[in-house]
Amino acid sequence: MSSVTDLRYLITPGGSLTGRLRVPGDKSISHRSIMLAAIAEGRSRISGFLEGADALATLAAFRAMGVEIERSDTGELQVAGVGMRGLKSPEGPLDMGNSGTAMRLLSGLLAGQTFPVTLIGDASLTRRPMRRVTEPLARMGARILTSPDGTAPLRIEPTPRLSGIEYPLPMASAQVKSCLMLAGLYAEGETCVIETEPTRDHTERMLTAFGYPVRRQGSRVCLSGGGRLTGCRLRIPADISSAAFFLVGASIAPGSDLLLEEVGINPTRVGVINILRTMGADIELLDRRVAGGEPVADIRVKSARLHGIRIPVDQVPLAIDEFPAIFIAAACAEGETLLSGAAELRVKESDRIQVMADGLTRLGIEAEPTPDGIRILGGELGSTEAGEGAIDAQGDHRIAMSFAVAGLRARGPIEVRDCANVETSFPGFAELSAGAGLGIREFQA
Repeated sequence: MSSVTDLRYLITPGGSLTGRLRVPGDKSISHRSIMLAAIAEGRSRISGFLEGADALATLAAFRAMGVEIERSDTGELQVAGVGMRGLKSPEGPLDMGNSGTAMRLLSGLLAGQTFPVTLIGDASLTRRPMRRVTEPLARMGARILTSPDGTAPLRIEPTPRLSGIEYPLPMASAQVKSCLMLAGLYAEGETCVIETEPTRDHTERMLTAFGYPVRRQGSRVCLSGGGRLTGCRLRIPADISSAAFFLVGASIAPGSDLLLEEVGINPTRVGVINILRTMGADIELLDRRVAGGEPVADIRVKSARLHGIRIPVDQVPLAIDEFPAIFIAAACAEGETLLSGAAELRVKESDRIQVMADGLTRLGIEAEPTPDGIRILGGELGSTEAGEGAIDAQGDHRIAMSFAVAGLRARGPIEVRDCANVETSFPGFAELSAGAGLGIREFQA
């Protein structure tokens, strides 16, 4: 689906990625930092916050609920927390834009408030499934109305009380886990989420940073309601999901040698590194340290000869957002790459399995989608000059950026349409990429 203003990328073939750069702050952590700082007691100071449309939508939502958020001259955010019960009823719906993370997490946090609120989003977000959070929230006593299809808008009504539950996750989903934990802050008793597979644990780490006790025993994550959060200082690491495009680009482009600074290497997010290394990538983690309660490192990546693999199922939840970029690596690898167990990719900002398969096929790569994955046979990437029209990113930021870095190994120019939503997660992508050596130009169709 094209944006009203069709921003396009034109990629000149060839080149390499060199030098050092820092990609924007982690989107998942940026969302959570505003949410928890807003309901904490006292002031919080947040550096490295992502200035993308998705995270800014979360910031605007809390300002609409009466939270004072100021930006210093250095770009640091200062949030005057209002406490667990200090949020105010907004004058209108809260627009989450393109962010499924914001909508799902906020549905949990707002389920325990004393005022009604409606969450809305753009056309893409309005198609994304929300019953995965509204149904367990209803078991806690929440009252949330959805569309007949179980999608946004979400109308959240005040309820006399929430009750803690024990909930086994039917699928690996950090968003569902985090949603229930945020609702659990307002619930009577204990809320426990049981994971079948590890998912990102940013919410647990950040709750601990704000002084709220969280208990983990094996696959169980539990907290008790009725506590308090205390304002703190946070530094948000660079987003590994944004770094993924450069990890892939430098791996596939001959002569590349790139250093990515202060990237988050949370163990629940490093699937892209593990998968690329298994494919033969030359990736080195340097100066490991901790920032804001999260492990970080500088990552050096150099060009390497990649080979196809069967992607381990246990790595799928650790790389779920990075697969569009990984598919480009697979297209440039020798042999066949097989992915299964990733049906979640079909209900992201787009059907990422089908859209990536269509684009790769367009470039002459054999790509066969399956219900929960894809088979990709590595080969030589063609160009969009070989046929009619540009590759359609369908408004999906990760699709757009993935096909942009594909140009590093293409035979000719690649044009990608509907790229405006890149600003939701990676403002300045084209400029930063060009500075590193990607031949990219933006234009309006």
